[in-house]
Amino acid sequence: MRNLKTEKYLKIIFLISLISIISAYFIEYVLGHQPCNLCLIERIPYGLAIILIVLNYVFQKNEYFIILLLILIFAFSFIVSFYHFGIEQAFFEESTVCGLKDLSEVISKEEILKQLKLKTISCKDVTFKIFGFSLTTINIIISLSILFMLIKIFTNYDRFKN
Repeated sequence: MRNLKTEKYLKIIFLISLISIISAYFIEYVLGHQPCNLCLIERIPYGLAIILIVLNYVFQKNEYFIILLLILIFAFSFIVSFYHFGIEQAFFEESTVCGLKDLSEVISKEEILKQLKLKTISCKDVTFKIFGFSLTTINIIISLSILFMLIKIFTNYDRFKN
């Protein structure tokens, strides 16, 4: 028998993750706001959550383990978002992650000079806000909400089974 309460929570997390990914790509490609490297990293947990939840429904095995993985993924999401927020608010210095480009395409010194001429998006620059909040701030709220939901599922898993 399927765990109905857990299934409901996982559907909510799936939906939030899907909306988050679609929104991020909409803001980037339709509205034209370029993300920094940390913004790109902050998308990874949502993509992983979508994949894990789909795998959970396809195989219907190891749900408890998948929930534990999701807790770790969204803990990572919260930490990265909090660090990014700290950079935006000047609590932390920008790390090298903020300035890295894709160096696999850089072959010659001409290519290096082209890369240097391109404007890189700084992790401390907020280019898009919703209701006065940066996307990083919103990501902190979403990550914490999902993390608490997952911890509730994990700690009450046996009770939710019945």
